[in-house]
Amino acid sequence: MRILVTGASGFTGRHFITFAKSKGHECVGLSYSRSYDNDVEHTLHANLNDKTSLQRALDGQRFDAVVHLAAISFVAHGDIDEIYTTNLLGTTNLIDVVNSISDNSIHFLIASSGNIYGNTQKLPITEENEFKPANDYAASKCAMEMALKVRSQNTKITIVRPFNYTGVGQAEHFLIPKIVKAFKTNQDTIELGNLDIARDFSDVRDVVSAYLLLLEQGHQGTFNVCSGRAVALSEILNLCEQLSGRNMKVVVNPDFVRSNEVKTLFGDDSKLRKAIGEYRQNNLEQTLEWMIKN
Repeated sequence: MRILVTGASGFTGRHFITFAKSKGHECVGLSYSRSYDNDVEHTLHANLNDKTSLQRALDGQRFDAVVHLAAISFVAHGDIDEIYTTNLLGTTNLIDVVNSISDNSIHFLIASSGNIYGNTQKLPITEENEFKPANDYAASKCAMEMALKVRSQNTKITIVRPFNYTGVGQAEHFLIPKIVKAFKTNQDTIELGNLDIARDFSDVRDVVSAYLLLLEQGHQGTFNVCSGRAVALSEILNLCEQLSGRNMKVVVNPDFVRSNEVKTLFGDDSKLRKAIGEYRQNNLEQTLEWMIKN
């Protein structure tokens, strides 16, 4: 396939492109940044929020599939307007412009988020759980999915709802990379927020494998991408101590504690595994070891 990958310069985009190329696919990156240096055949530059810019960049291009990963993905991102504009308008612009230059046979894989389920008491979370967004990032993804319903009548769309995932190359303001960096740089203490949270963590390599398998096999619909279990923050710290051979003092910083924090979140990916088979190859300890050693 010839695949257009938005957010090509981002964490997930880089891993997806590397994996897809290893499976024989051609990837064309679409990035807002011009400092992008990943190993793709070529990279297009456009602002998804600017339809004219996007039309100009994509004019004359042809793709079999689009993997849409570009988004404001940090929950604590300070600019609320930018969250909604990028995650909602940027997505509808992309679909509308690509469809305007194609015969509408292109398969779109769109990344939503497990955050849309919020602080639900109904665990494990399936795709049938209702939306209960606890922050603007999650609300923007809910709005995006509603807009995709409007377009799904005439467009082949797959929505993926990844829960937390991590790996080499993820920005250090995310939880696990921050913890890993503290151990790698021999810090004596680390400041964290809520210590009683538990999350469903996956390895980015497994996540992008699932995305590609959905495209290769032509599956449409909505799929959770998750590990199926919640891991407490204390377990992550203990694993890092074991892998690094050092201890770390944890200090709770009130500035990092969010009042609307989702306490426990873990999902059910049985629908995804029924569609594509077993795709997870890495447990959390293997992921942390990979990150600590690289």
